[in-house]
Amino acid sequence: MPYMQDVTQIEPVPYPTLAAAQGAVGRESVRALRSPLDSTGGEAELPAWDLSDLFAGTEDPALAAALDQAAADSRAFQGKYAGTLAGASGDTLAEAIAAYERVEEVLGRIMSFGSLIFAGDALKPENGRFYQTLQERVTTISSDLLFFTLELNRLEDAVLEKKFSSKALARWRPWLRDLRVFRPHQLADDLEKLLHEKEVTGRSAWNRLFDETIATMTVPVAGEELTVSAALNQLSDSDRAKRAAAAEGVSEAFSSRSRLFSLITNTLAKDKEIIDNWRHYPRPGSYRNRSNMVEDEVVDALVAAVVESFPRLSHRYYAMKAKWLGLEKLKHWDRNAPLPNEDDRTIPWPEAVQQVLGSYASFSPRLAEVGKRFFDSPWIDAGLRPGKASGAFAHPTVPSAHPYLLLNYHGKARDVMTLAHELGHGVHQVMAAEQGYLLSGTPLTLAETASVFGEMLTFRGLLEAEKDPKRRRLLLAGKVEDMLNTVVRQIAFYRFETLLHDERRKGEISADRIGEIWMQVQTESLGPAFDFTPDYSVYWAYIPHFVHSPFYVYAYAFGDCLVNALYGVFQEGGIPDFEQKYLDLLKAGGTLRHKELLAPFGLDASNPAFWRKGLDVIAGFIDELEAAE
Repeated sequence: MPYMQDVTQIEPVPYPTLAAAQGAVGRESVRALRSPLDSTGGEAELPAWDLSDLFAGTEDPALAAALDQAAADSRAFQGKYAGTLAGASGDTLAEAIAAYERVEEVLGRIMSFGSLIFAGDALKPENGRFYQTLQERVTTISSDLLFFTLELNRLEDAVLEKKFSSKALARWRPWLRDLRVFRPHQLADDLEKLLHEKEVTGRSAWNRLFDETIATMTVPVAGEELTVSAALNQLSDSDRAKRAAAAEGVSEAFSSRSRLFSLITNTLAKDKEIIDNWRHYPRPGSYRNRSNMVEDEVVDALVAAVVESFPRLSHRYYAMKAKWLGLEKLKHWDRNAPLPNEDDRTIPWPEAVQQVLGSYASFSPRLAEVGKRFFDSPWIDAGLRPGKASGAFAHPTVPSAHPYLLLNYHGKARDVMTLAHELGHGVHQVMAAEQGYLLSGTPLTLAETASVFGEMLTFRGLLEAEKDPKRRRLLLAGKVEDMLNTVVRQIAFYRFETLLHDERRKGEISADRIGEIWMQVQTESLGPAFDFTPDYSVYWAYIPHFVHSPFYVYAYAFGDCLVNALYGVFQEGGIPDFEQKYLDLLKAGGTLRHKELLAPFGLDASNPAFWRKGLDVIAGFIDELEAAE
């Protein structure tokens, strides 16, 4: 994929499309839609994005003209270059790649616009139709471009290497390097074209069914009908009765649709198995690892390290949390419960912005300077409204434009951390954009670097400023919970996917059996402090990553552990010019692999000690919490 979006939402495809309605909201109660307070006690006006930097609107003549021009350019491109690449000079091949990039960037701009329109309000039927129509049109147009990457991958290594004597082609070496990772898994041209064109009626159609189902769902909670997003948000309420009621409502809503969600899951898993078998991927997660430009063995080492650390991380922490809450056992709706005496105040949006930018500036004025552009321009949509996609993401669009951030800002401390996270993505995307459309895309495992680093900067800033021991403990506990959600929970998700896809190869799996697998991984990951009620067995159904981006979730743990190790090096102070090296890492985009990017910091992800170093940071925070008891 040319240009990386926030992977909390996205499946990599040939151009940046947004699985925008993952967990998208439906109707909200009036209370759920209230905006956080501003500094004067009134409701704050949260920013909304303006997409006119892409196109003026869905009826913009420039959009229709761009589609027509892209179609003509694609046909001309195919007519000029198809069947000629083996005999082309290096300079000619470089010209062809540059021409290919220009067309792809136009298609990327179009799909970015459509997906962001859909993310803004998935309840409007016209937005869904608009997005689907664009997908279909762009798929048809890009069919004329499909030959190019297929023909490039048919070139023998020795033939291609000779062409690199051209200085112009040398610029594209990283893109060609990553493209050729998939060479052993490439099918015949007619099969590739068939799979490409059927995508809109295959996996993409099932993705859309999932999105629109979630978008139109309501959850009964204490006499109110809430959206999925609003109900899930109540699982963090300070009132245990409200958490339990929300959990019951979520279970009821998803249990009543378990046949549909299990059908979607089974169909997509079987679809993946068929394609994986044709492409000769050794196991279900192999395609994702190739896309992430990371070896299967490195992922295995990460997963093994985290699983081995469950007892010293999540099991240990949640035993403490049960004690703090005065409970013998935690229920699943207690996992994200606020701690006693936790500051439940609403943080006004301007204060959140100041906290995040100030933390960025304390490390690097350049980072803060780039970040400030998002607040000075209408590049952020942070309000709460029906139909809007839940969660948060950063969508880079294309280098000739700029990224957009989507948040649902409730004004809590975790929302401030989410802002720091998504802004990190946005800054990364801005800085990598100088590489151009094809070379700026960052593998998912590295795409989390700037976001998690931004979170860590913000957290450290808050922690260092806090002198009260009790409030400091609360900050530490909140950070530990976020890290457990990022590392332990995501690896548990990865384990769930692995077990599910392996079992699906033996036949269709019932909803009850999927629930059993879910309960197995939750029990082993969260530990004996929990007493899981049977209704929790359906909670796999709302996780959008399983539908939109199979086996993606480990990238969160990869990014968190990577940043923990990277931040540890920064704190130790042994790396000269750390700030500039870090900025260079962001600017590199997709031109370098993880080994090359981490080498200036003395880090190596293939070394098991690397993962232990990252996990030790979490364990150290838990040590500090234990010592404070």
